[in-house]
Amino acid sequence: MTSASPRPAFDPSGPWSRHYEHPSEWDMRFPPLSLPDMFLSSALRFGPRPLLDFMGRRYSYTRVAEGVRRFAAGLQAMGVGKGDRVGLFLPNVPHYLAAYYGALLAGATVVNFSPLYTVDELNHQVEDSGARLLVTLSATALLPAAFKVLQGSSLERLIVGSVAGVLPPVKSLAYRLFKRAERVDIPDDPRITRFSSLIDNAGYVAAPLIDPEQDVALIQYTGGTTGTPKGARLTHQNLTANARQVNAIDPEQDREDRILGVLPFFHVFANTAVLNRTVLNGGQIVMLPRFDAAQALAAVRRTRVTAMPGVPTMYQALLDHPDMARTDWSSLRVCISGGAPMAAELKARFEAATGSKLVEGYGLTESAGVVSCNPYESGGRSGTIGQPIPATMVRLVDKEDPTRPAPDGEPGEIVVAGPQIMQGYWNRPEADADSFVRLESGDWLRTGDVGTIDSDGYIRIVDRLKDMIAVGGFKVYPSTIETLLYAHPAVKEALVIGVPDAYRGESPRAYVTLNAEAPGVSAADLTHWLNDQLGKHERVDAVVIRDSMPKTMIGKLDRKALRAEIASQDVGE
Repeated sequence: MTSASPRPAFDPSGPWSRHYEHPSEWDMRFPPLSLPDMFLSSALRFGPRPLLDFMGRRYSYTRVAEGVRRFAAGLQAMGVGKGDRVGLFLPNVPHYLAAYYGALLAGATVVNFSPLYTVDELNHQVEDSGARLLVTLSATALLPAAFKVLQGSSLERLIVGSVAGVLPPVKSLAYRLFKRAERVDIPDDPRITRFSSLIDNAGYVAAPLIDPEQDVALIQYTGGTTGTPKGARLTHQNLTANARQVNAIDPEQDREDRILGVLPFFHVFANTAVLNRTVLNGGQIVMLPRFDAAQALAAVRRTRVTAMPGVPTMYQALLDHPDMARTDWSSLRVCISGGAPMAAELKARFEAATGSKLVEGYGLTESAGVVSCNPYESGGRSGTIGQPIPATMVRLVDKEDPTRPAPDGEPGEIVVAGPQIMQGYWNRPEADADSFVRLESGDWLRTGDVGTIDSDGYIRIVDRLKDMIAVGGFKVYPSTIETLLYAHPAVKEALVIGVPDAYRGESPRAYVTLNAEAPGVSAADLTHWLNDQLGKHERVDAVVIRDSMPKTMIGKLDRKALRAEIASQDVGE
């Protein structure tokens, strides 16, 4: 799909046009709006209100806006302008907001990089995106990898911040004294600029003209329908529309919310549901650098959060923690779960423990985050992903021929259209051709998920066309792990599938056969060897050595048959 491709007009035939349970009109419109305009408008409206609470230190809308302007001015002084790519290699820290909205205000395009990436993964995506600068922290888990990429890629500059500088004074001192192992010295290299030096200016920005519907705000990497990472090109309008869509399904959208911000901002779900949506409506983000159940529960008790977007593994971890019982949840009104299927038992347990609603939603990177959600007030229907959010159309098409409707009464591939759907992939026209289908009314995004839609417009996912494994909200691609396994001299054949995991939703598990000459390699040896080379979210729960692998009639390894075999064994147990 390109920016010139037709976007479908509203289709009034969907059941949600007649039966819509969200507190808004399904066919509402979202005028073009850029992210800098959205942010600066909120900063003007809500100036003294707290936007961030980071480990107890608060930052008002006015103060964050000052940092945003100074970051933008610093970039422009370096010659960064419209269309340049600025990479963010950051966890949830205040630097993220200044860098994210600041880069956009300067006219640049943001590229999110996960702090979980290995050096090779980071290097590949830096090269693929053409990022000129990378913003990171002087943390052991980040700076060494970023510096290696700076030395071995076309990256021009690192901008390096310090966590201690944004903590409350007492915590900052404790961090400097006792967290030395988590910090590294910044190398003496002319290509490295300290974050504090970059923003040491008056904040005068020559803001470029932005076309919200055409200009790309964010390149967000995803595997799409294959295991090869591709950058989804999300425009300013894609992202601001999705923030407004998520806001519109909240029956109390005008209240001043306090959102627990533990979902990583580099992930598209948090980017929309935590960051952009909260900025839009003047709420406060209670930010934690990463999810830790004890820290999250302490933050709930200290700030009395009102909303808590998360993934199923997060809610399970909170329930399992001993501090759960002594936490007052009376302020919490709603939680949105996404990223992986939510078990009905987990939903019921969490709602009983907190008294809040826990509703399941659904989205993709290619949809700027959110496509559908269960209604907040009623809680919707368990086992479904709810109804489409406003201005979003969903259809079912034939699993074999997506240009045709799915047969009546049968599941079909879910295709989606709406203002939040990406322009296409970065430098991947061939992937666009596979990921969009041209129907009579325009181009629709193929999700790769198979589902049903009931008479009231509730969508249920029943299968996946993709091989992706959903691990606690992250997508893991079997081909990545299999490629590593084949590099081991003992491995003859390898298949990786997702297996149910009560905590993470799914875990990758590897199945291998060995070469006859393999000298005494054990499953434990292979598991240790493999996991040392993988990101934390990619690590397998086990490597299983088999005598043989299921194969198709032409001798190809049969992943589908392996899944069925393992599932039948689990049922038998």
